[in-house]
Amino acid sequence: MISTPMWKIAAGRGGGDFDLFHEGAIIAMGLDETGDLSATRSRKEIVTKVQNAYPNWPPGRISAWGGMLYRFQHEIGVEDFVITYDPGRRIYLVGTITSNCIYDPNRVPGSPYVREVNWLKEVERDNLATSVKNSLGAISTLFRVPDQHIDEILARGTGDRTPDQSDLLVDEDQSLNLGKVEEESIERVKDQVASLGWDELQELVAGLLRGMGYKTRVSPLGPDRGKDIIASPDGFGFESPRIVVEVKHRGQSMGSHEIRSFLGGRHVADKGLYVSTGGFTKDAYYEAERANIPLTLMSLDELVKALLEYYDQLDIETQQLVPLKKVYWPV
Repeated sequence: MISTPMWKIAAGRGGGDFDLFHEGAIIAMGLDETGDLSATRSRKEIVTKVQNAYPNWPPGRISAWGGMLYRFQHEIGVEDFVITYDPGRRIYLVGTITSNCIYDPNRVPGSPYVREVNWLKEVERDNLATSVKNSLGAISTLFRVPDQHIDEILARGTGDRTPDQSDLLVDEDQSLNLGKVEEESIERVKDQVASLGWDELQELVAGLLRGMGYKTRVSPLGPDRGKDIIASPDGFGFESPRIVVEVKHRGQSMGSHEIRSFLGGRHVADKGLYVSTGGFTKDAYYEAERANIPLTLMSLDELVKALLEYYDQLDIETQQLVPLKKVYWPV
């Protein structure tokens, strides 16, 4: 078993700072109003600084942030492993810490405490055991990954997944924040959608369109000439809008070539929807923007958000593909 610690850090809300982490070879976190904490040497000092900067925060949140900032500055070591996550592509980025904590408010807006990183590899979330995914889904912004999971994370890349079960990691510094609970629940739903078969995913997309008020025709298995679903008010594609849908259930991102191929057979009055659980490259988004018809690219992340928004309007057959239970949370 690897003895070097591994730390999981969120790349901003919803993974919005992932590209900055990746391209800048860094990780970052922090609070703008606390200022430079480099001179602080104890957790208590940092908690006091957070409390002074954010006097209206509840005590639990102040304590949680104080603990995480202390860890980031004083507990993480050079050569420790680090892992962060891109929820859009469902990719973890794994690397090693190469610097001590640096106060630099300019590199990642809103996260002024920085550590430099040597990124080693990408790991697909779907290739990890359930117990590992659960531990990586803990709701803290920064926490230490359980030692028993580090070997598997370092060994994984594009290999076969190894399903497992374990309890969720409970971190002593977690601030049970509704927003982060919602983020974790979305990741769990994405896991379930990603595990569907191709034909089930196609039926899920068709069911979502029906929940939005359209009637659908789903292509049978086999060559589909670039369309899997036709959605329209009448169900036959005679009434506008006529939405032509392509569904790709693959691990890799769709590129500009696939987008051009899809657009090649479209009519002037068509609307396009291209769903890819593997996401899209930057070139694919560029190709969609310059398309001669309105075209929406829908990643797994966007599919799940739409699924949750319209879930109550879905027919029972579609809901059974991804059975969900509504949970009430005190606010």
